[in-house]
Amino acid sequence: MSGTNEPLLSAVSLDDALGASLADTVRGTGASVGALYLSEGATGVLRLVWLCGLPAEFFAPWQRLPPAGPAPVADAVREDRLVWIGGQEEMARRYPRTAAVLPYPFALAAAPLTGVRHCWGGLLLMWPADRPRRPTARGRRAVTTGARNLARLLDDSDQSPTLSDRPRLVPPEAVTRPAQTDLAASDYLERLPEGAVSLDLEGRITYLSTAAARLLGRGAERLLGTRPWEALAWLGDPVYEDHYRTAVVSRSPVAFTARRPPDRWLVFELYPDTSGISVRVTPRAEHLTDGGPPPGTARSPSPAPTGRLHQLVHLAAALTETVTVRDVVELIAHQILPAFGAQGLVLSAADAGRLKITGHHGYDPGVVERLDALSLDTHLTPAGDVLNSGTPAFFADRAEIAVRYPKAPLLSDKEAWAFLPLVVSGRPVGCCVLSYDRPHPFTADERAVLTSLAGLVAQALDRARLYDTQHHLVHELQRALLPRALPALPGLDVAARSLPAGHGLDVGGDFYDVLRLDDTTAAAVIGDVEGHSVTAAALTGQIRTAIHAHATAGAAPDEVLARTNRLLADLDSELLASCLFAHIDLARRQVSLASAGHVPPLLRHASGRAEVLAVEPGPLLGIDLRTRYPVTTVALPPGAVLVMYTDGLVEIPGTDATRATQHLAERLATGGDFDPHHLADHLLHPAGSGAQHADDITVLLLRAAGAPVAGRPPARTGRRPRPEAHL
Repeated sequence: MSGTNEPLLSAVSLDDALGASLADTVRGTGASVGALYLSEGATGVLRLVWLCGLPAEFFAPWQRLPPAGPAPVADAVREDRLVWIGGQEEMARRYPRTAAVLPYPFALAAAPLTGVRHCWGGLLLMWPADRPRRPTARGRRAVTTGARNLARLLDDSDQSPTLSDRPRLVPPEAVTRPAQTDLAASDYLERLPEGAVSLDLEGRITYLSTAAARLLGRGAERLLGTRPWEALAWLGDPVYEDHYRTAVVSRSPVAFTARRPPDRWLVFELYPDTSGISVRVTPRAEHLTDGGPPPGTARSPSPAPTGRLHQLVHLAAALTETVTVRDVVELIAHQILPAFGAQGLVLSAADAGRLKITGHHGYDPGVVERLDALSLDTHLTPAGDVLNSGTPAFFADRAEIAVRYPKAPLLSDKEAWAFLPLVVSGRPVGCCVLSYDRPHPFTADERAVLTSLAGLVAQALDRARLYDTQHHLVHELQRALLPRALPALPGLDVAARSLPAGHGLDVGGDFYDVLRLDDTTAAAVIGDVEGHSVTAAALTGQIRTAIHAHATAGAAPDEVLARTNRLLADLDSELLASCLFAHIDLARRQVSLASAGHVPPLLRHASGRAEVLAVEPGPLLGIDLRTRYPVTTVALPPGAVLVMYTDGLVEIPGTDATRATQHLAERLATGGDFDPHHLADHLLHPAGSGAQHADDITVLLLRAAGAPVAGRPPARTGRRPRPEAHL
């Protein structure tokens, strides 16, 4: 047998040979779907590398499987045996997580790829719903033979298989059809009064007849290439997408009806095969004479009740991505409410014995105000009792809720409610209320799924509240590290901006300050402490205080940095810091600069020309106790703008820092007027337009005005930097 693989391996790569062998196994076993998993090696994680017969998104939850995970292929590999699932009921009993995402009728087999030295991975096959519940001896041999062939390819090859992030797709088996022209087939379909639509396996429309476009109410040019449930709002209910999934997985015909607004009922009949789905669309009146279901519905495989389980899995994944409380509220309002047909939401968090409303949707502000801050032991609504007992409560109409809570129906115009307790590890964190504008009987599956969903919402809400609290603390700490106001100095216009990097809750290490020293002199400083942490923030505050003290005491620029450097040595900090200090003499129109490993400043002349100043840098603060820092003096004539910034503005991954600095100078020269605020915004525009930047960015601009500088300087104005100057 191994000899038969040599020509194949010599002509194609191992990866392609595996894909071809998987396709042969699918055809040889009569399966509709095949998946090939390979072990990542030391971790034992199984990664999906080839998929045949289904879109990759169907297998998204199982693209990487832990070796001990509750999945058929993981069991087959771990226990070195064939795993056979005869139908949907057995799948739900043995692998409920898998059944929750694929609640469709099909049979399944998983076999290990046992090689000479070790197990390479696993093979998974799926058959249509009409497959016998128990495998025949011949069927077992076909599966195990396919697994052995795949293992032999891996044993005999001197190549290593590619473990890509997304599985490669094996094209479905070509369907043999009589020779005919596309035009003749199209003419045939156009003559029929009913609509004809063709979908590929991913649900996209590849063809529709004129009658189908007329019945769907939209032109072919707007529908081709789209998925019907995405392109047509009236097919947006998850149940319609689930019918398509049922047809693809089960490979059996499915029929359903849908109402096209305002009152046009259409019958959709789906006929799947290995290449896609043919859909017949007809008006309901042509099929129904007694109001019963359309032909074929009763014998079609029943889809999941309304796609609830599939929807739950997607909602669970979405909830794990929420960060703030607002994210949680928006997710519930925009995805969970439509999925369950609800119109109203009240999300409350337990706080000091009360239920504080953290988000709402579909309620008037007056109603929210009456419901906010209710005591946990309130009997005005079921929220308190639900949270104390940990048991959800469902009320199908106003009469049902009025039996136990007579005042509850008076609080709003809602007609039905689901009160879901949010509990984390036995600790109540809040209550989620879904409400309906009309009476709504809750089915058993709705109650079960909503109860499960409440646990996921509780985890997301608890995590989001913690994040919001920490973010607020970080925000306040960041504000404390930066000057609350910039001084108003005669003869000097000042502007500052600061953008934190996308590090979540991390505190930036950038700092700046502007100091009035006397009637004609000022000082400016900008720096960057290594790291993003509370320790870095504490050191930032100490450095800024030290520079302020030494500068106001009259120290020269080099002495300011040298003394601050000794402070870092005394603190025995493991962190380093860069710093650029500027002493500005407004009477002499010059500025003296000292740098501790900081990026060079820019100078824009009154003519508009901009240049990078050649400031000789000394070592970073905190390296050498005996370090001396050179001083560079340059002219600062009226109209000139000195630009000091941190390295986050020019250190861009994949870009040379020197070239980026020169580009920044060119950008400064094209900044239009000389107003420092406008120039600061102009310099930060690329970084502040939504693009991610790897480090904090701070800029400090000082413009020498033409007005006289003699006389008593005015007091600090208390003018704060613009909001974007901090967080």
